Amino acid sequence: MRDPRHGPSAVAAPASGRTLGQRIRSVLTWALLTVLLLPIPFVAAYRFLPPPITPLMLIRAAAGEPIRQQWVPLSRISPWLPRAVIASEDTRFCFHHGFDFGEIGAAIERYRAGGRLRGASTLSQQTAKNLLLWPGRNLLRKAIEAYITVLLELTWSKSRILEVYLNIVEWGPGIYGAETAAVTHFHKPAAMLTRREAALLAAVLPNPRVLSPEHPSPYVAERVATIEARMPQVEVPGTRLCR
Repeated sequence: MRDPRHGPSAVAAPASGRTLGQRIRSVLTWALLTVLLLPIPFVAAYRFLPPPITPLMLIRAAAGEPIRQQWVPLSRISPWLPRAVIASEDTRFCFHHGFDFGEIGAAIERYRAGGRLRGASTLSQQTAKNLLLWPGRNLLRKAIEAYITVLLELTWSKSRILEVYLNIVEWGPGIYGAETAAVTHFHKPAAMLTRREAALLAAVLPNPRVLSPEHPSPYVAERVATIEARMPQVEVPGTRLCR
């Protein structure tokens, strides 16, 4: 009589639990859920509370730089500075929902025509990056940035996005936010910035660790002139068309 222990059923029994493919899918699922869920409590909290620190501040501090920042509400920042920053970085800030597809298309066309590929990030995207992410241009980081941008646009007002941006953006080595930038570069609080001083601060934002608002290069001076020419036309938060 044949021993049932050596039958087909014994051979077919799996030696282990899940297959490698199942384990990989499980890891990827948990990673995706982490990426989707982890930013939500921070976005919810920072809608009302000042962010105490950002990843970029921690990275710079690990390299030995100080963290100099003083949070001030938007009402204590000269109205020239939001206007200058919008004129410099994102003229359609009040009208898009986080992404300026017209500017993205224009950047692609300039690149196809032989120009240098330049970023077309909106202030909402820059706020998402500065608030919760690390520096870099890889696709994963850009995808997470886009997701956080959507969260900000869905849950924050334009005024709040701009307020947080102005308080955490880097304005030089160890210099973060409008108040510290105004005191460091012009020896006055952000509330007292003049139109030209605001334009100078906005003009160095593409590379604030190299460009100086105190000693503007010809490049910075040219940008200041462009920014000042645009400032009267831009819409800013708090007006009828931009909340």
